[in-house]
Amino acid sequence: MDLRAALATHRLVAIVRGDDADAALRTVLALVEEGVELVEVSLSGKDALTVIERARHALGPAEHPLGAGTVLTADDARAAHRAGADFAVTPGLGEGVVTAQELGMPVLAGVVTPTEVVAARALGVAALKVFPIAQFGGAVYLKALRGPFPDAPFVPVGGVDEAAARACLAAGALAVGVGSPLIGDAADGGSITALRERARRFRTVVAEAATP
Repeated sequence: MDLRAALATHRLVAIVRGDDADAALRTVLALVEEGVELVEVSLSGKDALTVIERARHALGPAEHPLGAGTVLTADDARAAHRAGADFAVTPGLGEGVVTAQELGMPVLAGVVTPTEVVAARALGVAALKVFPIAQFGGAVYLKALRGPFPDAPFVPVGGVDEAAARACLAAGALAVGVGSPLIGDAADGGSITALRERARRFRTVVAEAATP
């Protein structure tokens, strides 16, 4: 898949991490039903590989892009690929990045400093996950990063609520990655109805953002 193009089109990655595999699966499917086309299932969640496998089966082989998050090692990348993930998301730069790309999975790779941006781009990753963006100044920091890297495909992640999403997209983010402000407790067995309402609000935020 062309992950960078998908990020530019949809502008939103939902990050699902939960302690209840069945609830996490329901969360993934509800998000897709609400038009959230890019969903990442974090490997740090309970039975995450099974959630990816079941979601891939439910969604079909190529209907909706499905990512594996928190890919740290080569083994993580291989397991995610076997489970049916289309792309990988990492919190930093490590062997998981290289192995995922060797397996044909584009990578949204975690960076936070200019040095890491340079290193990630040298690896040929599809996009750059600026993480954790909230702790590093939010949209203000993103704008500063874009000074030396004006064309870099930045995707801020970490504490991105609706207001932060608006600000980061206005500051030039290609897309935003959103976890708990969107997912809430749905992946732990919480309300799917409330999840759907949050999904609609976030979709409105990205729909109103200027084209990257």
